[in-house]
Amino acid sequence: MFTYLARRMLLGVVTLIVVTMIVYGLARNMPGNPLTMAAENMDPSKRLSKEDQLRMLQAFELDKPWYEAYFRWIIKLPVGDLGTSFRERRPVIHVNGERIGPTLLLSGLSLLLTYVLAVPLGLYSTLRSNHWDERLSSVLLYVLYSLPTYVAALELLVLFYLRFKGTAWQLEPGMVSDNYATLSSAAKVQDISKHLILPLICFTYGSLAYYSRFVKANMEEAIRQDYIRTARAKGVGPIAILIKHAFRNTLIPFVTLLGLSLPGILSGSIILEQIFSWPGMGSLFINALTVRDYPVIMGLTLMFTVLTLVGQLLADILYALVDPRVTYT
Repeated sequence: MFTYLARRMLLGVVTLIVVTMIVYGLARNMPGNPLTMAAENMDPSKRLSKEDQLRMLQAFELDKPWYEAYFRWIIKLPVGDLGTSFRERRPVIHVNGERIGPTLLLSGLSLLLTYVLAVPLGLYSTLRSNHWDERLSSVLLYVLYSLPTYVAALELLVLFYLRFKGTAWQLEPGMVSDNYATLSSAAKVQDISKHLILPLICFTYGSLAYYSRFVKANMEEAIRQDYIRTARAKGVGPIAILIKHAFRNTLIPFVTLLGLSLPGILSGSIILEQIFSWPGMGSLFINALTVRDYPVIMGLTLMFTVLTLVGQLLADILYALVDPRVTYT
C-alpha cells in the first residue's frame, strides 16, 4: 500500500503541474488583462495613461511571458504563497478562505441529503420493481434529472420572491438579510436557513435523481447473481437479501461516486450561486474570470485540482475496505 500511495502521490504532483500550467496559459492568453477590464467600467477622464499602465503591469509582473510568470507562481506554492488578488489587494488565501464557508454549507448539506435519501430510495425502488409506485417514482426522478437546475432556480425565484413578496412565503436570494447583524444568534440561524432553502433544493434534486437510479441499476444487476439465488433458496428474506447481500456488492461503484463528488463540495455551482447571489466559490471563480484576477483563478484551480486528486485516491483506498479482494502493490 505504501508503494502504491507513493506512486499515486508522484503522479498527482505531475498532474497538478500539468493542469495548473494549462489553466495559467489559457487565463493569461484570454483577451484583456486586469487593467483593461477595470478600465471598461471606469470614467474615461480617470483612466490611466499608457505610461501608468505599463508601470502597473510591471508591478503586477504582467509584462513577463506567461510561462515565466507561471514559474514564479509555482515556486511560491511550497510556502503557501498563492499571490495577492489584483482586485481586492489581499492575499488569495484569505479571499478564497472567506468563500469556503458558504459553499461548504450549501454543497455539504446537498451532498448529505443526496446520499441520505438516494440510498433508501434506490433500495425501495429495487424492492418494488415493476410496481406502479416504483414506475411513478421513476418517471418523477427522470423528470427531475432532465430539468436544468438554472431553469428550476429562476422559476423558484419568480414564485417565492416575486409572487409571494410581502408574505410569510417570501424567500429572498443571498445568504443573509440586510438586518442580519442586528439579529440574535437563534434568529441568525433561522435567517440563514430561510435563505438556504431554494438553493439547497436546486443543488440537490438532480444529484438525488441520478444517485437513486444509480443505486437501483446496480442493485438490479446484483440480485441476478448466483449468490442471491442461493440466499433465496436458503429462505433469507427479501429485505435481508437487499441490504446484507446485494447492497454490499454495489458499494464499489458507489464509492467511486463518493470520491468524485468530493471536489464538488467546495467548487460550488457557478450558475446557481450567481442566480441566488450566494457568496461561494463558484461566484468567486466567475468574478475572477471576468476581471482577469489571475492569482484568484489559479488559487481556485489549485484547490479544485487537489480535491479531485484526493477524491480519486480516497475512492481507491475505500475499494480495499469494502472489497477485501482488492489489493494494491
